[in-house]
Amino acid sequence: MKQSHFFAHLARMKLIYRWPLMRSVAPENISEHSLQVAFVAHALALIENKKFEGNFSPERIALLGMFHDCTEVLTGDLPTPIKYYNPEIANEYKKIEKIAQGKLISMLPQEFHEDYRPLMDCSVIDKNEYRLVKQADNICAYLKCLEELSAGNHEFEQPKRRLENLLEQNATLATHYFLQTFGDSFELTLDEISDD
Repeated sequence: MKQSHFFAHLARMKLIYRWPLMRSVAPENISEHSLQVAFVAHALALIENKKFEGNFSPERIALLGMFHDCTEVLTGDLPTPIKYYNPEIANEYKKIEKIAQGKLISMLPQEFHEDYRPLMDCSVIDKNEYRLVKQADNICAYLKCLEELSAGNHEFEQPKRRLENLLEQNATLATHYFLQTFGDSFELTLDEISDD
């Protein structure tokens, strides 16, 4: 049986740090971030289904959240100001991500390729599911800004404003519901969120 390095690569997600150009009070790796995105994406799917007549599989959405940044074990985390500096760079980076997706999938035994492709290959993921995971990704980045600002780190003021605009431009009823219901807690201390 041929040795597969797929899960050894995924285990390296904990070594890839987000916000590489920023000073962070609490450094965040893509493994931690992906778990939080999975939690939030799952919640957004439930909110869509229960409150706004959605028809999502929350479990599938959570899996998409878990895998959404896994290609960064091959590409690293390119900072947002660089990745989206202009449309040409953004387009070229999408091509790099596509190559990395194929490389990761090719590491699996052949019989598992079609099980993982729908979780990792953006070109085959339903656009509404992808939109929900992208919203969760943006929400998690915004929540990170709230945490850093609450700890006195002003480096996150500009990213917070950028993410507020981005979230507003792409707002859904589920996004508003999530932020209104859960968002403010991220600016509170442990004692404040424990007092109920």
